[in-house]
Amino acid sequence: MAIEVMHDPRLKSVEWRDLCTLTRADVVGELLISTPWLVLSFGLAYYEQYFFALGASFMFFLCGLRQVHNAYHYAIGLSRAGHEWLMFILSIVMLGSMHAVQFNHLRHHRHCLEEEDVEAASAKMPWWKALLFGPIFPVLLHKTALTKGSKRIKRWVYAELLANVIWIGLVMFVFNSEVLVYHVIVMFIAQCLTAFFAVWTVHHDCDFEQEIGRTIRNKFKSIISYNMFFHVEHHLFPTVPTRKLHILALRLDKVTPDLTRRMVF
Repeated sequence: MAIEVMHDPRLKSVEWRDLCTLTRADVVGELLISTPWLVLSFGLAYYEQYFFALGASFMFFLCGLRQVHNAYHYAIGLSRAGHEWLMFILSIVMLGSMHAVQFNHLRHHRHCLEEEDVEAASAKMPWWKALLFGPIFPVLLHKTALTKGSKRIKRWVYAELLANVIWIGLVMFVFNSEVLVYHVIVMFIAQCLTAFFAVWTVHHDCDFEQEIGRTIRNKFKSIISYNMFFHVEHHLFPTVPTRKLHILALRLDKVTPDLTRRMVF
């Protein structure tokens, strides 16, 4: 973690615990947040409007990242088992093992931008290298989780990878659905872009000592990105759900404006 930022004494005065409580409506909203975009992408693909379908698929993947990101920190308001199974389901829909990503993401919080931080491997690259690194990134995350993860993590990772194999096999050889084939291909491409969009964008030009990440203050950008880029706020208080990060941002601006305005989208 970035020493000077994470241990700033002013952070003790920031109220954040109340933001961790979600209402039933909040929980339902988080569970369904990606569904409209998935349905829209399927519908557009069915009518072969692939240009527009790609936009809907991008938004679905963004919302899916929000869901699993909150699940990594058990911050959706479900039971612990509920969070685990949500990651399992999204592993199939988005491809890959979300428990493998969770393992690396929690290490990212403990060792932000340090050598042990495998998740942030693309952060120190130029943007074009981060894009080229994309196909390697998911492989690296899965390999690290299977090498260094606990037995529990490894069981989930193997289960999710097996589920992926079964799901992709059914799509390609049984269902005979062009829409599902489109979805699998697009999700594969999206996974190859996460090193750039989910990591490089929020950590490039940051350093271990002072800047732990970038944040956002433009309201329009915040709305269209579903609050996913309040990244400094997330690192400072990782158990605060994404839907409450904009509130946390206002509180931090009052107490520690220098920490949250140095690197802004």
